[in-house]
Amino acid sequence: MQLDDQAYERIAKYFQLLAEPMRLKILNGLRDGEKNVSELVAISGGTQANVSKHLAMLSTAKLIGRDARGTKAYYSIVDQQIFDLCGLVCGQLAIQMSMEAVANESFLSAMQSNAN
Repeated sequence: MQLDDQAYERIAKYFQLLAEPMRLKILNGLRDGEKNVSELVAISGGTQANVSKHLAMLSTAKLIGRDARGTKAYYSIVDQQIFDLCGLVCGQLAIQMSMEAVANESFLSAMQSNAN
């Protein structure tokens, strides 16, 4: 598939949005259902101002939705496919980390054998 420059820009912005650990924590916090800002602050360990800033960015990008109820706003995932993407990345990282652990273990064993 051939993409134009505008498409590449849009894709890059999407990945930039996901390149922030706090936004990933927020998305993961919403995995099991909607939450308000206070709940997301508790889950993420961020400040209310920081979490609110990231929620606004995720909302603008249409990854999450906002539902105002009384004095509170509740946020939920709009695009469930975000978890498919995160699952692919997490799975690949798990493989890499496992391979690194095996390599480190082999290296340490070889070093200990040489020391004896």
